[in-house]
This record gives sequence, structure tokens and C-alpha cells, in this order.
Amino acid sequence: MTTLLHIDSSVLTGEASASRSVAEAFREAWQEQHPEGTVIHRDLAVDPVPHITAAAWSAGMTDPAERTPEQSAAFAARLRLIEELEEADAVLIGAPMHNYSIPSTLKAWLDNVFLLGRTAGETPSAQGTPVVVVASRGGSYGPGTPREGFEFVRNYLEAVLQGALGLDVDFIVPELTMAPSVPALSTLIPLYEASRERAFEQATTKAKHLTERLAS
Repeated sequence: MTTLLHIDSSVLTGEASASRSVAEAFREAWQEQHPEGTVIHRDLAVDPVPHITAAAWSAGMTDPAERTPEQSAAFAARLRLIEELEEADAVLIGAPMHNYSIPSTLKAWLDNVFLLGRTAGETPSAQGTPVVVVASRGGSYGPGTPREGFEFVRNYLEAVLQGALGLDVDFIVPELTMAPSVPALSTLIPLYEASRERAFEQATTKAKHLTERLAS
């Protein structure tokens, strides 16, 4: 039986959030392929995980027998998140661009699951786990665009998820999501619509391809 860990982080809800909508399409396609599977859904906007504290951070580098009660309690919360990542067969992350970077709630989750010597280091404990990131953004930040240098979502997540945690990362990037609501971007609505359609198609296709990969 397969387990999908689904992380949402957009402050917007429902169809107002591109990352949530596309991630939901991936999840639905995944569940069609895995009707008996398990989906663990963490909505970080509704139920944020604690930001890393001195006790939670230092506990990760302290022998369990020598931890203070405060360290033990703080690390127990981290451990639940770490084990969810380690036990997942695949991970789905909604990562909208908020002010050129990821939401602080998603950063808090990453800080909690990043543990040198376990999830990070020479032999990361979740190494090779496939991750699909829905990195939605209000404008366009691809190579050659005027805002290319302001893209701190995809490059950051590649560095952390793939470079440090050893995960196998793939991206779906719906862009120009602000075009329908910002008059100055109205001429870009056709490009937004094409990007949105492409993102939903990729969500379904990637969910099915990942199922085939895990079954092989």
C-alpha cells in the first residue's frame, strides 16, 4: 500500500490558489491509481508546524539520553514530521511564490525535517523519494524574462530538497496567475490560461507516470 505525503502552504483557499488547485488534480489522479493507498495531508496555512527553536535545533545534535525535557518535547514534534517524510512513497508540495520566495510556513516545515546525519548528509534517510512541487507564481520568472533574477522558489527548493535531502524532485510551474486580476497584466491572460491548462495536464500525467515508476 502506497503513501503520498501532501504538503500545502498557500494562504489562499480553493480555486483562488493555483498551487492548491493543481496539487489537488495531482492528488486525485494519484488516488485513482492507488484507491487503497494513504494520503497524509498537511495544510501548513491552516495548521502550521512550529518554527524551529533553539531547543528543537539543539536536540537534533544531542544524544537522546542527554536531552533536557524541553529538548525532548521539541524534538518529538520534529520527529513526527521527519518520519512522515521517510515513510512516504512520494511527496507532493504546493509551493506558491510569496514575495519572490516560499511561504514561511513551508520554510518552517523544511527546517524541521532537515536533520544533518539523518535526513541530510552523506546518506539521507529519504534519498531517492520522488517529489512533485507545484511552484505557482503570479508573474513570469523563467530564463530570459525581466524578473529571472527574482526567482527564489525553484532554485531554493532544488538546493534543499534535491541537493541536501537527496530527494528526486520534479516541478510543475503554473505562472502569470495574477494576470486575470491585475489590469496591467491583462494582455498576458492567454499566456496564463495556457500555463494553467498545461499545469493541470502535467499534474495528471506526472501522477500516472509516477505510479508506473513505483510499480516497476
